[in-house]
Amino acid sequence: MKFMLTWRIHPEKRQDALAGFSQMTAQDDIADMGSTVRLIGRWHNIAEFSGVAIYETDDPIAMSNWALNWNSILDAVVTPVLDDEETRALGKSRAQAAAG
Repeated sequence: MKFMLTWRIHPEKRQDALAGFSQMTAQDDIADMGSTVRLIGRWHNIAEFSGVAIYETDDPIAMSNWALNWNSILDAVVTPVLDDEETRALGKSRAQAAAG
């Protein structure tokens, strides 16, 4: 499953968050996420201290556990998402079911 995580860093934690994140390596990210969560891509809106990332995992508990690592400095929303191919397959399946 793919998940979209959007976040906004708490205003009083912005400088601490930036300083801490800038010291992390790709290996630190992997250790922080755990072995069952894979980062597909992440984008930062530095002006607003917010961003979006796409992750893939078959373990929603691991995804939730990872998100909790950051909840002292940011508010996060985790939403399951589909890619184009998955969305097209779902649409075709629904159209076929409706045509019955």
